[in-house]
Amino acid sequence: MAGKLPVVDGKRVVRALTRAGFVIDRIAGSHHMLVFPSDPARAVTVPVHARRDLKPGTLHSIIRQAGFTVEEFKKLL
Repeated sequence: MAGKLPVVDGKRVVRALTRAGFVIDRIAGSHHMLVFPSDPARAVTVPVHARRDLKPGTLHSIIRQAGFTVEEFKKLL
């Protein structure tokens, strides 16, 4: 994946994925589980901790699991 990762928190990532068509399946503690309705295998777990940005490796993993490139994900923000 080419491109510099943005610095975002979990809440903003959930909003971006929702814009892309994902829906929140369930919430367990501070982790939101999102799925893509037409492809349930495309499931993503996003940690939503108050006032904490996601680490780059975690964000990379979320973007990859969602099936986006970094550039596509940036456009959703």
